[in-house]
Amino acid sequence: MIQNIFAKSALAVLLVGATVAASADSGKDVLAVAKQKGNFTTLAKAIEVAGLQDALTAQGPVTVFAPTDEAFAKLPPGQLEALLRPENKDQLVKILTNHVVSGKSLESEEMKRTRSAKTVAGEEVKFELVRGRLRVDGARVTGDFKASNGAVVAVDSVLLPN
Repeated sequence: MIQNIFAKSALAVLLVGATVAASADSGKDVLAVAKQKGNFTTLAKAIEVAGLQDALTAQGPVTVFAPTDEAFAKLPPGQLEALLRPENKDQLVKILTNHVVSGKSLESEEMKRTRSAKTVAGEEVKFELVRGRLRVDGARVTGDFKASNGAVVAVDSVLLPN
């Protein structure tokens, strides 16, 4: 019981902190917000290699489940380097579009109510609370940030399509 109360309190602190940070970034698009945060450099590079910059800077709303640099580091050795090669661009695009929901600006509270969403890649991602922590297809949400055209939701794992 005490652990559950602590977990809910920690989540509330995380959400309040994310909301405060979000208001400062609301004049920037989702790609600019991700780049500004500093822990999404691998994602930004992958977006550029895949040629998806325009899609993420266009008018939204759009939600990006943004794997942190640490999330990309969890991939098997050599997988990231292989994905960034020109001959694997289609696979990289499929993986990156699996991190994007178009037409919605989903933040933590909204994800708790909707329980799932369809990605641009055509996959359904599920939202759930595990021990008081919000997860997207098993990846832990570590923060969310508002942008002028949607939301950036930081996750601790890369969401690989089925």
